[in-house]
Amino acid sequence: MSALLQMDNAEIKKRIVIKDDWPGYSLDLFTYPEHYHDDIESIYIPHGVIMNRTERLAHYIMDDFRDDNIMVLCVLKGGYKFCADLVEFIKILGRNSNKYLETRVEFIRLKSYLNDQSTEDLHIIGCRDLSFLRGKSVLIVEAIVDTGKTMKALLKHVETFEPKMVKVAGLLVKRLPNMAESLTDYVGFEIPNRFVVGYALDYNEYFRDLNHICVLSRTGKMKYKI
Repeated sequence: MSALLQMDNAEIKKRIVIKDDWPGYSLDLFTYPEHYHDDIESIYIPHGVIMNRTERLAHYIMDDFRDDNIMVLCVLKGGYKFCADLVEFIKILGRNSNKYLETRVEFIRLKSYLNDQSTEDLHIIGCRDLSFLRGKSVLIVEAIVDTGKTMKALLKHVETFEPKMVKVAGLLVKRLPNMAESLTDYVGFEIPNRFVVGYALDYNEYFRDLNHICVLSRTGKMKYKI
């Protein structure tokens, strides 16, 4: 994995960096839904690597939240797999130690993408009244943070309900000019500006069923474009 990943020693708790020239693994090396063969270029981050990194993030969260119970706010739809796995690791760590943090999960759905482009508009779908966050220690769980516009808007909305504290866990943060890394307290992977799918990340509702994170091909973009 040394060719793929490099640790940022100054911020080791925040991120693993995937280099700009990382092409991903050949599709032939992994199992995946065969009907996507022409729609993805490569396996960018294998499922096993995602799971191991998620477990490490759970350790960091346990350390930081100390004795506070966690109100988890999962951003749907892309964040549901990451959130489920992260919360499960937190529970496992609690069961195997003398430090158990109660976790309650609530869901919020945001819409800010059309095809592969992030839009200016943020739409909060479903639960807009987040008054149950008042006085709570909140962990927002998001699959991917790119421009940061969506997360900034969500944080502003959440803070109006006066939580005790708010932290953000993002599986992926895109490396962009004025990147949004400062918004994210726990980062799985910092990645180049490539459009990725899988592990519940979608392209117009397709590819959520991929276990791995994959790079979308031109063929895939055209086939599922709306």
